[in-house]
Amino acid sequence: MNQQAIYVLGYQEIIQEVGSYAITERAKKTIEELRPSTNKKKIEHGLSEVHEALQIMKISSSVPLHTLNDIEQYIELAKKGLYIRADQFSKILSFLDHCSKLKRFMKDKNYVAPTISLYAESIEDLNELESEISRCLRHGQIDDYASKELLSIRKQLSIHLTKVKEKAQSMVKSKSITPYLQEGIISERNGRFVFPVKREYRNKVKGTVIDTSASGATLFMEPKELEEMQESIDLLKISEEHEVEKILYELTEKFLDHENILKIAMDTMHHYDVIFAKAKHSQSIAGERPLLNEDYCIHLIGARHPMLKEHAVPLSLQFGENDQALVITGPNTGGKTVTLKTIGLLTMMAQSGLYIPAKRGSSLHIFNRIFVDIGDGQSIEQNLSTFSSRLLNIIEILKQTDNQSLVLLDELGSGTDPSEGMALAIVILEQLFDKGATLFATTHYSELKDFADKKDGFVNGSMEFDIETLRPTYRLLLGEGGKSQAFDIALKLGLHPKLIEKASLITYKNEKQLPANPSEVDLKDHHYLQQLSTNKYARKANANKVSIGDEKIIMFNQGDNVTITATEETGIVYKGPDSTGNYIVQVKDVKKTFNHKRLKLHIKGSELYPDNYDFDIIFKSKDYRKLKKQFDKKHVDGLNLVDEE
Repeated sequence: MNQQAIYVLGYQEIIQEVGSYAITERAKKTIEELRPSTNKKKIEHGLSEVHEALQIMKISSSVPLHTLNDIEQYIELAKKGLYIRADQFSKILSFLDHCSKLKRFMKDKNYVAPTISLYAESIEDLNELESEISRCLRHGQIDDYASKELLSIRKQLSIHLTKVKEKAQSMVKSKSITPYLQEGIISERNGRFVFPVKREYRNKVKGTVIDTSASGATLFMEPKELEEMQESIDLLKISEEHEVEKILYELTEKFLDHENILKIAMDTMHHYDVIFAKAKHSQSIAGERPLLNEDYCIHLIGARHPMLKEHAVPLSLQFGENDQALVITGPNTGGKTVTLKTIGLLTMMAQSGLYIPAKRGSSLHIFNRIFVDIGDGQSIEQNLSTFSSRLLNIIEILKQTDNQSLVLLDELGSGTDPSEGMALAIVILEQLFDKGATLFATTHYSELKDFADKKDGFVNGSMEFDIETLRPTYRLLLGEGGKSQAFDIALKLGLHPKLIEKASLITYKNEKQLPANPSEVDLKDHHYLQQLSTNKYARKANANKVSIGDEKIIMFNQGDNVTITATEETGIVYKGPDSTGNYIVQVKDVKKTFNHKRLKLHIKGSELYPDNYDFDIIFKSKDYRKLKKQFDKKHVDGLNLVDEE
């Protein structure tokens, strides 16, 4: 499986999450090394194991598994000729106990787990080894009764220790020693009984200094009378150590005699750990067993990206029966990339024998390869641009793709000139299609939607966008390309319909159908209509007329955008009307006079300019505005401000 696809799709994060449910380090490592398989029987077997583990967990979630690292170390230790310590045998005993418990646990689970319950039967009887270790151990130490020799030595040792203590007790109360002691107590230093003698009386007490106090004022001395008795105790302790080592060597040898049986038991425990880790992960993601097909069909029902948890929007997709390639369009942050990653990641999970976060009945094809081009993948070391880096990746995909490949391409052709990027995207899709790949591609290019409509084997899809809330729903819709949302959003936010119509004409060579007049547009949604009643330049509607003498004059306002009917030029109303119905109109920075009959309203100024707009910016020169600003602050001698007409 392509390593780059594993990284980009986040497969390794999923595997690490599965591994977190394992008890043993060996199982964690096995799971982290798990890779998608192309062997259908192997995958089906793995999924069946997880299914049976889930059935067992419904009965009891407490499966008696045990760590394995220590046992492996002890086998290696024994094979080197070293003995296993008593405290280490306690851990071995715990492992053997868990082996017995696991066999008993699985014995009555055959009716819900006919396959994996039988695995426990491969663990041979280890009762003899367990019994022998148990007989020799007590509280993590070698028991007195582990051998007759050890029992005899320890009895003699106990007798000698008692005699030494009694002798020491009688001496500490003796008048011949008491005056020289700091206090009348017996203590033990380095396994020897000592008295706390004052330093100045060092020569008054016959014996050996074993230790001193921190201040040096007290010497801990072993009286000469106890030294001979202590020598006998030391010899018995040496005999005890030799006997304990002998017993540990014998236990180690018996342990090593069961090496093969122990390894089978560990392998079985390990396999159970892997299976139940997968099952626990399945529970955590509310996973279901995916169906597998070899018909190039991808049928997902309510699928969710596993890393998004409860924030994932369910994806439903039925694809592959009649089509080979899907081109997905939609707005940014609309869910296109997540859709690609969900398809790719769930395919990898299914081929790894993992349950997927989708509803029952979801089916996935088994692909030999999965290729992905998502994200910029910019190479700083090679000083490559985003486009160059992605193109190198796509070239590698083109080389390796065959009819058993799933290819996921995000924003194909982006990062360069739109016309060239679109053309490259089309030829790349055609080449991958001709090589038999199953294709999923996202795009913003409208030309790719047209291409997919016309090309057999291609189908359009789009990410749904709610124009009322101005939010994506993250739902994938098949059978239709995504409509451009830019114009709809602009209209929703208040851009004038005339401007949107013009933009549509430039883009699509046809006018976008919008409400016939402003009264049909929702007043709550369009800011320009709200301004209509408040703008100081908007006196009445454009069709209003005023009477000058006997003539009805069409009323225009300063800032109105008008068309000169004779020349079809556009200009901006500066002043008017005068007594004859003439307006001064600025056309291409030149002010001209036109009669109202030669003018036609194009766009009202109230729709183009905000309240309190300074029209001097349009109608006056820069020098005039600068001079006026000076006069507004103070009078300037020698300067006159002449109005520009």
